[in-house]
Amino acid sequence: MYLDTLVKLTVGLAALMIVIRLLGKKELAQLTPYDFIYTLVLGGILEESLFDEKIKITHFLFAIALWAVLIFLIEKAAKQWNPVRILLKGEPVQLISNGELDMKKFNKHNLEMEQLRSALRKQGVFSLREVRDLFLEPGGDITINKYADYEAVKNGDIQTDASDQEPTSLLIDEGEVKDDILTSVGKDRTWLITNLSEQGYTNLKNIAYCDWSETEGFFVRLYE
Repeated sequence: MYLDTLVKLTVGLAALMIVIRLLGKKELAQLTPYDFIYTLVLGGILEESLFDEKIKITHFLFAIALWAVLIFLIEKAAKQWNPVRILLKGEPVQLISNGELDMKKFNKHNLEMEQLRSALRKQGVFSLREVRDLFLEPGGDITINKYADYEAVKNGDIQTDASDQEPTSLLIDEGEVKDDILTSVGKDRTWLITNLSEQGYTNLKNIAYCDWSETEGFFVRLYE
């Protein structure tokens, strides 16, 4: 019985380490609800197998192996297909655009105004008037783009004529064009290809990262 428990605990720990490797190098705040479900399921499998003598080590190994394979397939599918990633991982939601709060999106995500204000205060923002753009991230935290008048002055900056900056949009991710994002910013592939070609980027597959904003233009990084 003791040997059986030792083997199950060892396998359970090894499985947990494998899952951490499968999930990649994420910070805790970046984990989605589905990532926590993975670990909860492992805990359930391990608990049941430890305290139920009818569950043999072979049964436990099969359950762990099946569980690990399913997680691997889900993570691969989420990386390969954008609709699957959005379904499982979620995507950022812009709640405030150019100072205007989208109440439909706000209510859709069951948010409370004081909850939002509390999250803003943690970032040193005490009034919505400071916020030009606000995004609700998949992990539940928020990111903000403040008006230029409320931005802190950095060392060496002399802001005599500060101007607002549009938020950037990720248009190419690992060689793949984000058509849905292009549509959301009112652009299409023809516009993207033409503008990138003018800057010398003729093969989109070589682009590892490309974002764009109305005020800042393109920021491109190629594969090494």
